[in-house]
Amino acid sequence: MTALSNGPSAVAATPGVRRVGLISVHTSPLDRPGTGDGGGLNVYVREVAERMAAVGVDVDVFTRRSHPDQPDTVRPAPGVAVHHLDAGPARALDRDELANQLCAFALALQRHATAGSHDVLHAHYWLSGWVGRRVAERTGTPLVQTFHTLGVLKNATLAPGDRPEPPLRLAAEERVARAADRILVLTCGEARLLHRAYGLSGAKLDVVPAGVDLGRFHPGPEVGGDDQEPGRSDPAAASAELLFVGRLQPLKGPDVAVRTLAAVRRQLPGTTLRIVGGASGSGQGRSGPDQLRALARELGVADAVTIEDAVDQPALAQRYRAASVLLAPSRSETFGLAALEAQACGTPVVAADVPGLESVVGRGGTLVPGHDPIDHAAAVLSYLRDPALREAAAHAGLAAARAASWDHTVQRSLAAYEDVVAERRRAADELPALVG
Repeated sequence: MTALSNGPSAVAATPGVRRVGLISVHTSPLDRPGTGDGGGLNVYVREVAERMAAVGVDVDVFTRRSHPDQPDTVRPAPGVAVHHLDAGPARALDRDELANQLCAFALALQRHATAGSHDVLHAHYWLSGWVGRRVAERTGTPLVQTFHTLGVLKNATLAPGDRPEPPLRLAAEERVARAADRILVLTCGEARLLHRAYGLSGAKLDVVPAGVDLGRFHPGPEVGGDDQEPGRSDPAAASAELLFVGRLQPLKGPDVAVRTLAAVRRQLPGTTLRIVGGASGSGQGRSGPDQLRALARELGVADAVTIEDAVDQPALAQRYRAASVLLAPSRSETFGLAALEAQACGTPVVAADVPGLESVVGRGGTLVPGHDPIDHAAAVLSYLRDPALREAAAHAGLAAARAASWDHTVQRSLAAYEDVVAERRRAADELPALVG
């Protein structure tokens, strides 16, 4: 688990919220991001749980048992308990199979020893929202929802040949959105989307961005100083390294990253690409490691592409620091956590101009309209050819990252929890008067 940083003492627990239940059905905060269904959601839940516990809130995290050896409860940090609930076979399931296990998960949560003891239930992703809605109704506990990704957005921005999200997900998301006491969105763009799609009032939506662990993701020696960190690529050198971090699925655009490298190498033949992540979700079979290697061979850049499985957070920070540019060509993104982490390491980002990345990548990188590799390569080449431009972007990205804090995320989350608890209490107090 990540060590606490960013000054947790700056956050104070709220008097009405002492015990919180976080629901993450399909992926555990104990899983390594970038493998299976693990990604930014895992990091979000883990960081928030640890920091809430650090200010005196007891946190229970409920996730599905995906391996028979997983214990019933793991305590990764003081005040945090991760509970593995039985719902279907104890193995990895794809999300279509998971949808068939939601009733079993809800029943297991309702029977759990902690059921009904939480001041707030906070569900992450639509599968968890379906469970949270049902359990909240049975226990009378306020429900807070964070979607992380939305089916309506994914269907509007499908990668070529990708499979649309099923009607079940779209219907479930709408019901959860309407039933939740409060929805925490990662960006203003997500808030606008929920308003347009479901007509939700702004009073029901709180913008709570994700943060970055500045104790782990940092540039090492001063950016632009004489002593660069060992292994960090010099963008003026002939052998600059580009980096892609994320799950290998069409949505994230790893194929665009390979094609971008091919275009860059026509100008700078020594440039290489490192891809960090594993195949998952609907990307299996179409943008996994084998397919990306085949694409690299087809484009004549096989010797310049390295593909490795997801790595732990300290190693990931080293990958960011060693890269000249991070590529983030996602077709859609609710919040570009990898882009924020790269900027915290002083690495410029070349990203697709989609809402979740637009909110993260400012002067610390370049937003490219569309997904044409030629356009992305042009943005990359501007950094590789102009050290002054790259240094300016590095400093701007650092400033943006330093303004983002997981403690700020926790502070806003706790304030939202306090609001929904107070609203429930006011409604309960008003009910006798209405009845009378």
